[in-house]
Formats: sequence, structure tokens, C-alpha cells
Amino acid sequence: MTVVVVGSGHNALVAACYLARAGERVEVLERDEVLGGAVSTVERFPGHLVDRGSSAHIMVRHTGIIEELELSRFGLRYIDCDPWGFTPTGPDGGAPIVFHRDLDRTCAGIAEICGARDAVAYRRFVEVWGPRSARVMRAFGGTPTPGRLLRSFWGLDARDGGSALSREFLQTGDALLDSYFDDERLKASLAWFGAQSGPPMSEPGTAPMVGFAALMHTLPPGRAVGGSGALTTALVARLRADGGMVSAGDAVTELRQVGAGWQVRTASGRSLHADTVIAGAHVLTTLDLLRGGGFDGAVLDDWQRRIRVGPGIGMVVRLATSALPQYPGSSTAESANGLQFLVSDRRQLRRAHGAALAGDLPPRPAVLAMSFSALDPSIAPAGEHQLSLWAQWHPYELADGSDWAAHAEPEADRIIAEVDSYAPGFGASVLRRFVQTPVDLERELGLRGGNVMHVEMSLDQMMLWRPLPELSGQRVPGAPGLYLTGASTHPGGGVSGASGRSAAQLVLRDRRRNRLPLLRRR
Repeated sequence: MTVVVVGSGHNALVAACYLARAGERVEVLERDEVLGGAVSTVERFPGHLVDRGSSAHIMVRHTGIIEELELSRFGLRYIDCDPWGFTPTGPDGGAPIVFHRDLDRTCAGIAEICGARDAVAYRRFVEVWGPRSARVMRAFGGTPTPGRLLRSFWGLDARDGGSALSREFLQTGDALLDSYFDDERLKASLAWFGAQSGPPMSEPGTAPMVGFAALMHTLPPGRAVGGSGALTTALVARLRADGGMVSAGDAVTELRQVGAGWQVRTASGRSLHADTVIAGAHVLTTLDLLRGGGFDGAVLDDWQRRIRVGPGIGMVVRLATSALPQYPGSSTAESANGLQFLVSDRRQLRRAHGAALAGDLPPRPAVLAMSFSALDPSIAPAGEHQLSLWAQWHPYELADGSDWAAHAEPEADRIIAEVDSYAPGFGASVLRRFVQTPVDLERELGLRGGNVMHVEMSLDQMMLWRPLPELSGQRVPGAPGLYLTGASTHPGGGVSGASGRSAAQLVLRDRRRNRLPLLRRR
């Protein structure tokens, strides 16, 4: 069997690796000269290896994929982010909140800063939502069929026939936080962690996104040595070791069904025949490729209308600096290793999201700072550091019709100033910067509408409904042999690789089923 994989995002590469390991002939086609999509690293500034998309890897470390594909043999190495989270002193004072991997240390700090009641509540939160989040990760292990979801959660808090558990999973993240904690800065920290999935924690069904913080005490976010793209490098090496091929700089322009297989055309004029195609591009991009190949246009129109990309999530400012942020009342040993939650009140998050829905810039940027040169000095020259400042929410289309190019630098100034408000003097340490607006994210990485999660991670576009009910099984109705993977599919955005493994499992399962009738006839 010949398999063509469209795109080299990490899910596409994971699928390719599993299939090549199983002995299939696999070729990955990538439009960009840089492999890995949003999981890639380039030299933006002299001597600085800067991530183009993701920086911290969280979910993939909980899937088992790294171990199953033996990626450590191909050079992948992670450094634990510990402490994994840090919230600096807010405008109303109070010592920084530090989230260590060690639960006891974290609770001791919360007791001192937020009070004994919140410390007890945080321990209970981890004890309850740790096992729940582990079951969520189990549900990510395959396509989201009702049977799989039932098996994943079977026996978990089964009191009241599971109705209490269902209610808690469907509630808002804010409601979950309010039910556990009193301190607003603690609640804002965890809400900001949960909001990295895209939706604000005021939306229904976001409680599990907050609850995932409990798993960080089992295995914290990891920083790949050499940059986020080290995961891609290891996957490509694994794929080639098993005989797979990767072609960069040659965009797929058309997918056309021919007989029992597929004709894949590229911008360079190549025409490949494949028994199977795995599309790892944005789902809307994949549907466009089918449109060129003669697929039913009315069906494609319907699907494209119903898939909701959303207004955009955020933007990034990448910095080369002469120093790490110096937060009052803390040391860089506490602040620099993990995710720096630069919020102190959830109202800031709600206002930013509301502004984005209206097509406006946030009244005050909500910033997540990451300074991974503190963990991995290899990504910056001696004497310099590197930061990524992720800010939510920033709309792709501005209500006044203005071009993002006019706002990129002023908004970057505001984001840097936000860090400076928590770490006075930080702005003066900036040496160079690279700004990625929502439009830039689309242009460089193919992220439609600047949405790093591909399509909105809202309740109606998750699990059995991602990106649509009829596409949630990662197969395309009316297009046998075509499979979907990537952030557009279950379990959604973020670095997990789960969708890629699921796609490979489907291909191998379908192939076995198709061979059985032939064997019987013999």
C-alpha cells in the first residue's frame, strides 16, 4: 500500500511514522521549506533558535507516543518545566503563586499566600481532577466513538448514574474554580492555564480544560531541547529510518479520486498515485483540495459553512533579551522555568475575549510569558535570553476594517509593556523582536483565521462533533481511502500527536478488513 500524507504537522508525521513502522510505503508532502508546521524552530535572530508556533509540550508527554515511537533514540529529549507555573505579584500586592510539580510544595505556598482553605481545596482539586484528566487523555487514544468514550470514563465517579460527573464536566471552567477556591488570583491563574485551549473559561464545557492542570503534578509541561521543532526532527528521523520519505517545498494542489485510489497533484507538477491519503492540513484547506478534484461541491459548501473557525485566538511576540524578567518577591529559579501567568483577575480575560468577539483589540492584553532559554541555554547565544509572549484574545478581522500590519508593532509594544508592569525594567532588556499577528500565523503556518487550534474548541466542536459529526471519525464520507488528522480533528489543538496515531490505526484496521474478504475467496 502507498500512503501519501499531506502536510508535515506533528500529527501528520506521527501518522506517517506509525504506518512506516508497520511496513507501509509512506511519503509526506509539505508546502513549506520548513517541516513541522506549528511545531518547528528556526533562527529568527542571530544565534537564537526561535519557535514558529508551540513552545511548551504538554499533552504529548501523557499519550505514550514518544515512548511507542522510541523518539529518544532519534535525539528527542525533554526538560521538565518545574515549577510549571508562576503567577507574579499583582497590582494589589501579595507574594507570587508558584506551581511546583511537587503537590506538597505547591499547597504549602498556596496556604501561605491564599490561605489554608484554598490550600486544602487545591489538594482536593488535584485528587479529584487528576484521575478525571487521565481518563480524558485515555479518550484521546482513538476516534471519539460513543463506545470508546464510554469505556474511557467507565467506573469513574459513577454515583447517581454518572449524572453528577456529567454535570461537572459540562460546567464552565469559572464555575469549577468558584466551587473550589476563594482567592481570585489563584482562580485567574488556573483560568488562564485552561484558556490556553482557546475558549474563555466562561463557556460551557471548559471545566476539563481547567482540570487538566491537575495532571501537571504527575508530569509537567516539557521543553524539547533545541526548541519545539526537536519533536519534528525526531519524527522525521524515525520516519526515514523506517523507509518513509519527506518532500518539502512542494504544496499539494489537488486530491482526486481515481478508481480505488487517489491522484495527488503538487505545485511542482508531480502526480502521485496513492491507495490512501492522510490529510494533515487544516480541514478547510483539505476541503479546498477536494473541490479541485471534482468532489461534490454542494457537500463541500455545506461542510465549510458549518465549520466554525472563530474570530481568532491571539498573537505572539518573540524576543531576544539581555536578561530574564525579574519579578518582585521572587527568583528566576521560581519564575523562569515554566508558564508565567501574567493575570491577576478573570475580568481581564473576559474583557479581552469580549473585545475579540466584537473585532477589537483587548483593552489590556492577557499575556503568557515563556523564557525557555533559562532551561535550555542552547537556544540563545551566551549572555542573551529568549522569550515568547503569547497574548489572547486578538481577532483575525478588525471591526474598523484596518490592516493588521498597522497594529502589529504598537500591539507588540503593549504586550511588552504588560510584562514590564509585572517585572519592572523588562522592556529595557529587549534587544530584538519578531511579531506574529493572527494574519502572520495564517500566512506562515496555514492557520486559517489565525486560529492555532484550527477550528474553535467550543463544546459543539469537540469529541463526537469535531470538526463536524460526519467528519469526526477521521474519514470523509464519499471519499474512501481519505483520512483526516491534525488539530481540526479530535482531540483538537495543542501538541498531542493523538490524532495522528488514531489516523494510522484507522488506516491499518481498514486495510486488514479489506484483505479479509480476499483471503476468504482464496
